[in-house]
Amino acid sequence: MLPTFANSQIDKVSNRLKAKIQTEVSSEPHLVWIYFTDKGNDLQKFYSNPESVVSEKSLKRRSKVLAKNKAIDFLDLPVNEDYIDQLLSAGFIFKHRSKWFNAVSGFANTNQINEISVLPFVKKIDIVEKFSTRKDDVELIELELKPELIKSSEPNRIHSLNYGPSFTQINQINVPAVHDLGYTGQGITICLMDAGFSNLSHEAFSSMNIIAMWDFVENDPDVSGHSHGTGTLSTIGGFKEGQLIGPAFSSDYILARTENDPGTETPLEEDNWIAALEWADSIGVDVTSTSLGYLTFDSPYTSYTWEDMDGNTARITIASDLAAGKGIVVVNSAGNSGLNTSHNTLNAPADGDSVFTIGAVTSSGTRSLFSSVGPTVDGRTKPDLMAMGSSVYMASAYSTTDYSYDNGTSFSCPLAAGVCALILEVKPDLVPMEVLEILRLTASQSNNPDNLNGWGIVNALDAINILITRGDEKNNPEKFYLLSNYPNPFNPNTTVVFSVPKSEDVKITLHDILGREIKILFNGFVNEGIQELELNGSELASGVYLIRMTSEFNQKSHKIILIK
Repeated sequence: MLPTFANSQIDKVSNRLKAKIQTEVSSEPHLVWIYFTDKGNDLQKFYSNPESVVSEKSLKRRSKVLAKNKAIDFLDLPVNEDYIDQLLSAGFIFKHRSKWFNAVSGFANTNQINEISVLPFVKKIDIVEKFSTRKDDVELIELELKPELIKSSEPNRIHSLNYGPSFTQINQINVPAVHDLGYTGQGITICLMDAGFSNLSHEAFSSMNIIAMWDFVENDPDVSGHSHGTGTLSTIGGFKEGQLIGPAFSSDYILARTENDPGTETPLEEDNWIAALEWADSIGVDVTSTSLGYLTFDSPYTSYTWEDMDGNTARITIASDLAAGKGIVVVNSAGNSGLNTSHNTLNAPADGDSVFTIGAVTSSGTRSLFSSVGPTVDGRTKPDLMAMGSSVYMASAYSTTDYSYDNGTSFSCPLAAGVCALILEVKPDLVPMEVLEILRLTASQSNNPDNLNGWGIVNALDAINILITRGDEKNNPEKFYLLSNYPNPFNPNTTVVFSVPKSEDVKITLHDILGREIKILFNGFVNEGIQELELNGSELASGVYLIRMTSEFNQKSHKIILIK
């Protein structure tokens, strides 16, 4: 007998959930979203104390896009706990809460859904969509690491760092030259959402600053799970000279496990991903990098299809756009479904209009055949940008000193996300769409974007140079300089020269090549014009160092070399 609903209930249960219920026995638990009508009373206490909702760093990031008196809104307020307690009393098995959607996810059978649907504070009940993975995903085929492949593509060392075999992938997007300028992602917080991060004891992670970790599948702090995240994390932020250096190796990292295992048909559940995104936002994330999201699916899983890739249907796409509205740069892999001449092959949330969708190219710059294509159903060009996704060099998940090669937009995504961190380090007040505009403007086919390669291959140096030379009429940064020190190289003394456009407070600090502050060289008020200070390196070891100068609105860095 098929389940029936009272007239007052039927509008609360989605058509997809009703169809699913009608094909299964009533005792079968369903993974559902339960949406609430409101968040209860006494909400003013949150508005008057925003720090009780999100961190100070999150509020600072939001200030780029939101007025001070609107730093938090209704979406940021917590879900009403009394409502959750009443669901639990009805037999609901709680999984995640989403303040942005004012909803909770969890398990309920048909009888429990009937009971819950009559509660006055329940607005809607729907299924949690699932994205089923495929065992033949190209990004999951690990290539055999052959000795003859382990060689640097930089025969005449001209850069300050030795990138080893990772030079090809990072030089294609012009990152080494940016590192030479002293920009390595310092001060930027990046969140990776993946299937797990095994082998965090690998040498490539030894200097990485991981500030938070959580497993949204098992609900505990152990994010080991799977090897996939090991590859993506090392690609964006690994650091081992002579082997592997990621574009943003000085950034702070948040790790979230959101999927069981991308090597099986176990699905990625959108509620895990949304919960992780909201968590990262509350901590104060600047950039997210996600190499998950799948379009194809296997029975009996329900999922979105290519026709839903319109930027407004998939919940994880909606959540991504909400995050961008709060100042977060959201970067996602385009997918590995290749070309279909009749429709797009994108993954959600790569269809989002505020999502940086990243496709893959080979080392020669041609599009990788597996890289997904647009346009979105509503006609927007996708992907946005490209980076190397074929034979990308990364840390192994099975040894603390080994490395491997792998394929997929999973790995072009973190390369591009790392460049976003470099851009924000140079110009922290940029909003997400300004970052995307600069990347598009400087990419390899900026004048003729298409649905195969978007605006083309990222060019980090050109993007940074635009920020450095474009200037800011209000603050006049073209006169805010950290000039070349003399002599350079030096031993043990050198003179640091800098210039400010107006009298202001300036801080000048010395850092190691990883971006870690060693000491403060100057911190105080200076007059307009060119200034000098002396640096004595007698207590320092030989090597490459960075000098960083900051004021209220501007920041500059410069590389210096001490040779004893």
